Amino acid sequence: MNRIQMVFIAMLTFAIIGCKEKENRYMQITGNTQGTTYNIMYKSANADDYSKEIDSILLNFDASLSTYLPNSIISKVNNNETPELDHLFRTVFKRSLQISRETDGAFDISIGQLSSAYGFGFKKKEIITKELIDSLLQYVGYNKISLSDSAVIKTNPNIMLDVNAIAQGYSVDVICDFFESKNITDYMVEIGGEVRAKGVNKAGTAWRIGIDKPIDGSTAEDRELQTIVNLSNKSLATSGNYRKFYVENDMKYSHTINPHTGFPVKHNLLSATVIANNCMDADAYATVCMVLGPDAGMKLIKNLPNVEAYFIIADSTHVNNYRITSSPGFAFFLPDE
Repeated sequence: MNRIQMVFIAMLTFAIIGCKEKENRYMQITGNTQGTTYNIMYKSANADDYSKEIDSILLNFDASLSTYLPNSIISKVNNNETPELDHLFRTVFKRSLQISRETDGAFDISIGQLSSAYGFGFKKKEIITKELIDSLLQYVGYNKISLSDSAVIKTNPNIMLDVNAIAQGYSVDVICDFFESKNITDYMVEIGGEVRAKGVNKAGTAWRIGIDKPIDGSTAEDRELQTIVNLSNKSLATSGNYRKFYVENDMKYSHTINPHTGFPVKHNLLSATVIANNCMDADAYATVCMVLGPDAGMKLIKNLPNVEAYFIIADSTHVNNYRITSSPGFAFFLPDE
């Protein structure tokens, strides 16, 4: 073999190895959005950087569904203006009403006046009294809102929408749809703990997603994991009252409000993790479970196709003062012992 042949083979070998490494490259994008953080990983044969496109998607999303932006579509609807309703708004609105009907109103995006009164919305927190809540309940009810070809129809102009229990999950789906349009088959998108994953991670296995232990006020720095879930071609969302709450006059107010009573829920379900085909549904059903409580919540989950759940329930008779229950199919997603 002459020198030229040897050099050519060496160059060819290097090129093949280089291409293989390039094909296996996993990109990561992190940032802040919707008052929280996001972490996105995807496999790209050409090491494409989609950070600008993702930023644009998230900005468009906020411009449609963020109640914290005064000029967003949802804010204008809440102010009884008639903005042009985009696809993002319509999708969330329609799916929200569907879930409201199938859960008898346990999920309800017309809860805006209540969530704001408790300080979980977009207005200054009010002093909570039974009289105040009773006065606001007249503005709550999914059957009091509907969608025409061009506008949201309210039976009362004081009704305000709050889509925080479903929009974040949908934002995950929108980014995943973008990846699908780019023929990316291996990715994980996480926004504020809501996750959707497809294909495999860099190690060639299903994406490993942690479920937190129910520690009051825990942050990303001091969080402890209860278990790990293997996720591929599915979405996961967790709703819990151990992290989002405030204390006033020795009373703990959770961020999950029962649309029927107008008050934060009071039961022993600490967190509900739901796995579904898309993250919008996982997000919404996790909230529904927190409203219904462990028994009614699990009954609902068992009647939903392609939906599984994992509950952490307060119980002083068990170690760590809580116990675990899950739907029959959830075990499929847990790692082998």
